[in-house]
Amino acid sequence: MTDSPAVTPSTAAQERRSCTKAPTAPPATLFLFGANGDLVKRLLIPSLYNLLRDGLLDDRTQIIGVDHNPNSDEGFADRLEAFIRDQAEAKGKSRDEALDADLWGQLRGRIRYLQGDFLEDATYQAVGERIAQADTDNAVFYLATAARFFGDVAERLGKAGLLEEREDAYRRLVVEKPFGADLASAQALNQRLLANMEEKQIYRIDHYLGKETVQNILVSRFSNALFESFWNNHYIDHVQITAAETVGVESRGDFYEKTGTLRDMVPNHLFQLLAMVAMEPPASFNATSVRDEKAKVVGAIRPQTTEEALANSVRGQYAAGTMNDKPVKGYREEERVDPESQTETYVALKLFVDNWRWAGVPFYLRTGKRLTARDTEIAICFKHAPYAQFRDTKIDRMRPNYLIIQIQPDEGMWFDFHAKRPGPLVELENIRMGFAYSDFFEMQPSTGYETLIYDSLIGDQTLFQRADNIENGWRAVQPFLDAWQQGGAVESYAAGSAGPAGADELLQKDGRSWHPLT
Repeated sequence: MTDSPAVTPSTAAQERRSCTKAPTAPPATLFLFGANGDLVKRLLIPSLYNLLRDGLLDDRTQIIGVDHNPNSDEGFADRLEAFIRDQAEAKGKSRDEALDADLWGQLRGRIRYLQGDFLEDATYQAVGERIAQADTDNAVFYLATAARFFGDVAERLGKAGLLEEREDAYRRLVVEKPFGADLASAQALNQRLLANMEEKQIYRIDHYLGKETVQNILVSRFSNALFESFWNNHYIDHVQITAAETVGVESRGDFYEKTGTLRDMVPNHLFQLLAMVAMEPPASFNATSVRDEKAKVVGAIRPQTTEEALANSVRGQYAAGTMNDKPVKGYREEERVDPESQTETYVALKLFVDNWRWAGVPFYLRTGKRLTARDTEIAICFKHAPYAQFRDTKIDRMRPNYLIIQIQPDEGMWFDFHAKRPGPLVELENIRMGFAYSDFFEMQPSTGYETLIYDSLIGDQTLFQRADNIENGWRAVQPFLDAWQQGGAVESYAAGSAGPAGADELLQKDGRSWHPLT
């Protein structure tokens, strides 16, 4: 009898390539409201290009950009193509190799443009006419607009009868963030949407959930008995969730002045990561069961008083500094930013999830711009092992074990543990063991939106937020918004640093420290 061959990265990648791909999505007309915005050209069109590459778009699927600016089908497609090629060139790639000529030709042939004002009924009459002319009655309305138009577009689609479904034809609405600016506005927007369609038609999108590593959290937790057996307050000391960016606000100064980092990142991106880590095992992996458990977790985040919110939060704003050996300006010097702005570009929070599994385990969240590294990760910190037996050695205190779930830039999972360094003395070395996705799987170029667009076409809502989850998230951050209006200062930190000193102190007063940005 011979041993089975070990699974190596190369053989695993070969097996991955041989796997049966997902079925092609049913045909639909995809309307991109806000077609001239950055999201469409930077992420949505490249994602649709990748879906076509992978054979996941039906030949009858059409893409119609909707915006108020005058343009033609050819002009719109030319603009999209030029942007994609310009982006490739800016990254040191060839303009000619940015798009496969045959593949782009196929996608380009499906792209149309519709000029129309979002607030005029004539626009929706024209949308209805485009659906009537299509080979399918299925339609997806993607709101890549400014948030102020979400409710208006939904209401006008409903008034025009464009959200009415039949047994053989679906109508779906994809809503980008920000979904509200606080609890009251989120509730009001949900009411407007649900007055015109059913919850099953609404796809509140969070592109973080399109990342393979995020989706793998559920698989890793619930398919491996090793993980689930210690995934509780008996073994876990605390959890850190980090979303660090090296970029500044760039051209988004006007948006950021009205939003800030907490609204922009916490109730959506970071809470979705928290929910994936902390949720209970769902009854099944269908959309209802998974979203039920996620909503329970976010709903169990402990509400904080004004005093607690101030004590358990840190706000920072980047000042001038150095990035990659080049000087960069501070937030207040950015375009369309108030020179005396108190808007935060960094936030750190300490939260608790009040349920049986996580009682007493703090969750530390941090996110910010112009930090020392681009690093999105979840760090599960385990309780210290007893180290009294090492008291006669040079070891006075052992580092805790960490399970690191790296979301970006290098997707993978790593476990930090201790081993004896070779030699006559008992000396401990911290060892990292794990895997990188790119070593074991063939990773096609991706924007992170491909899975989410595909799911909206096939009708899978698992990775999309439900109304109760959205409102629970705002309910959890509302105490911080309220507390900051009453007091607390925005702390300055140098661009290129790890963030404000107050964020380190937030953990130090609990006898803990942040996992280093890498």
